[in-house]
Amino acid sequence: MRRRAWTAARLLGVAVLLAVLLRKLGADPFLDGLRGLDPGTLLAATAIGAVTTVCSAWRWRVVARALGLDLALPAATAAYYRSQFLNCTLPGGVLGDVHRGVRHGVGAGDLGLGVRAVVWERAAGQAVQVVLALLVLLALPSPVQGAVPLVALAGAAAGAAVLVTGRGVAGRSARLGRALRGTAAEIRQAVLQPSTWPAVLLASLLVVGGLLGTFLLAARAAGVHAPPLQMLPLALIVLLAAAVPLNVAGWGPREGVAAWVFAAAGWGAGPGTAVATAFGVMTLVATLPGAAVLLVGWLRVRWRGARSARVLAEHGTGAVG
Repeated sequence: MRRRAWTAARLLGVAVLLAVLLRKLGADPFLDGLRGLDPGTLLAATAIGAVTTVCSAWRWRVVARALGLDLALPAATAAYYRSQFLNCTLPGGVLGDVHRGVRHGVGAGDLGLGVRAVVWERAAGQAVQVVLALLVLLALPSPVQGAVPLVALAGAAAGAAVLVTGRGVAGRSARLGRALRGTAAEIRQAVLQPSTWPAVLLASLLVVGGLLGTFLLAARAAGVHAPPLQMLPLALIVLLAAAVPLNVAGWGPREGVAAWVFAAAGWGAGPGTAVATAFGVMTLVATLPGAAVLLVGWLRVRWRGARSARVLAEHGTGAVG
């Protein structure tokens, strides 16, 4: 019941946010974001998406293998495409990752470990993106540059508080202490040991670079021709908002934050919304191979079911004869 209420509240919040943007800006910014998307731009976005998907799949494979789960890169890439497509078309932006973790865990014979491998892989990628964003926002002018040191200090303080609290609670509960120590050990094994963290870091940086490249293409398609160094901080802010799992098929916070940050930078809320719209469509197009993976999987299940039915029918006929 709570899950349904939370889903309904999230959908309502996104609908209200988009309605406010439509009321304040009209439909033109959204349409401007669509008008500039020519086949060449969409093809470039798809090519960038292919690179980032392979890098993400490689990161997942490294983490999964560090935890003792076998995962081939081609299978990981197909599963990652499928999860990205589901993330871009379903509410929340994480259901595709849940599906990916469950499928891999069931296939590997350890559901919990399969799901946790996806959790650590995605968490590592998000951590790299956040740290990179903080470094860039500290170095380059942006509407939030003055607040970045405070945000970094608050984040560090919150992390320290969580560690101190966790140790205190663990000291009072042996069971919880074992669970926390086991989780910490698994995180070290998955992403922090010398054989894994360089690959995880490199893959995550390449993924963020691909997202930034797509955003710059979206800006050009929407008619915003700003120097890359001026666009980079704004892009990172919008990407952080897009990563928040409070959207509907990717839409909502991304457009709202883009409108705000572009307006604060002096370029106007309309162009920001247009860039976010173009970026959203380009991202969706880049994940369309995931729809093909879903279709092939569905057809394979249907074919196996039909073949099993034929075999049963043949055996049944032979038994009667």
